[in-house]
Amino acid sequence: MNVSMSMNTPDSSKATGTAAFSKFMAVMQLIADADEPPTIAQLAQLSSYPRPTVYRIVGALMAEGLAIEHARGGCYALGPRLMSLASRSWERSDLRIAATDALQTLRDATQETVHLAVRSGAEMVYIEKLESPHAVRMASRIGTRVTLYSSSVGKAFLSTLPPAERDALLHGLTFERFTPNTIIERSALDAELDATRERGYAEDREENEAQIFCYGSAIIGANGATLGCVSVSIPLFRKCETPMQTYVEPLKAACLAIAECMSPGTR
Repeated sequence: MNVSMSMNTPDSSKATGTAAFSKFMAVMQLIADADEPPTIAQLAQLSSYPRPTVYRIVGALMAEGLAIEHARGGCYALGPRLMSLASRSWERSDLRIAATDALQTLRDATQETVHLAVRSGAEMVYIEKLESPHAVRMASRIGTRVTLYSSSVGKAFLSTLPPAERDALLHGLTFERFTPNTIIERSALDAELDATRERGYAEDREENEAQIFCYGSAIIGANGATLGCVSVSIPLFRKCETPMQTYVEPLKAACLAIAECMSPGTR
């Protein structure tokens, strides 16, 4: 007796569902990462999925409020439901709550923009941002993703890892040059991370964005694990001549204060 090969077993159904979900997530990530709201054609090109497939995925995302059609028509942006879900997640983050006072103190002390970031896969994602009171500010926002190798928060995070764990995380990454200062050679990055570990803070010397200098430091929990990282971002024209006293020392103090709030009574 012949058995139809098209019959779905529980395992094959699960695999099919997982593959479909992965496609939805891939398209949604492309919409999120785009500098300008992308069209169906652009999403198809970037994802390598057929246009009808992308059209169906975008339609389903819109039906669930996870994507919306942009005002100019024919292109798409993230929807309000996704923003609401992300906001609730960040609002309830223990780290974000613990960091509130320390970040406020750091922003007030430096008068510059501060970010709180956590690792997300092979990137860092900002889960909090306090704006500088000055007129010239950073274009970043909560949810912005930055690379591990070009950002101060990413380098601060990498510098806390054992060499083998660092190697595993960086293996296979494509190093993109964002500015002439971006470090894209692995040997140079390793030397930079060793220096970062030694001095206890990271520097982004216009490596992620031109004319922006950042200092970053890691929040180390009571068990020695890195909980997240904090940065201070300064337009180059406003950078003072006493960075240790003005930026680095308040930054490190903020990270220690956040760690203490996360593990009260252990330090």
